[in-house]
Amino acid sequence: MREREPVEPEVIHRDEELLVVSKPPGLPTTAPTTTEPSLVRWVSNSFPVLRPHATSRLDAQVSGLVTFALSREANRRLLDARRAGAYERLYLGITVHTPEASTGEWSWPIAIDPHDRKRRVAGTGRGERAARTRYEVAAKAAHGNLLRLRPATGRTHQLRVHAARAGMPLFGDRLYGGEARKVLPDGRVVTARRVMLHCVRVRFPSKSGTDVVDLTAPVIADMAGVWAELGGADAALQPGR
Repeated sequence: MREREPVEPEVIHRDEELLVVSKPPGLPTTAPTTTEPSLVRWVSNSFPVLRPHATSRLDAQVSGLVTFALSREANRRLLDARRAGAYERLYLGITVHTPEASTGEWSWPIAIDPHDRKRRVAGTGRGERAARTRYEVAAKAAHGNLLRLRPATGRTHQLRVHAARAGMPLFGDRLYGGEARKVLPDGRVVTARRVMLHCVRVRFPSKSGTDVVDLTAPVIADMAGVWAELGGADAALQPGR
């Protein structure tokens, strides 16, 4: 039996300028109203003296690290680091498809789906914005593959859309064509109850600029369980470099 998902976010790092939290799946980063559950609301309730600003957003089904700036100056520095390519994010994703190449880059632009404003498409269209994702196969399992995904831009649903366009949608990502179930040769069924995607590492320059803040968050138990059921080794879920 798989372990239960954590019901609360976990604070990974806090200083006078930054708060970094590991978000569990099922909790959106933001919500339309202040009364609906969200990571922003959890942070505000947990740290009422802070004025946090989420510098990135994870989809509700996606788990992992979210960085909050606690001052305008800190937010500006992170924006500058992102523009300079010095704000690095590493995600781990599971697909039950086999990539044509073990490493590469996806550079399709991201646009709004003309049939559904909540969806995105990889290609030209309304609201089109340039997007770039580097990927590599981190490990192979008997019935799936573990991807390392490094977004160079931060578009809505970027990793999910790029992976789907490349022919390897993320396991559990039904919105973009990913399977939610995998039947193994012996008849066992592996089920993904959410998108198998986790932000495992963030790296950015320190306030002084002379050092690097390097933070990691272990893969959530449900995703680790799915990877194990597909025949993957636990060691592959480490952030690596």
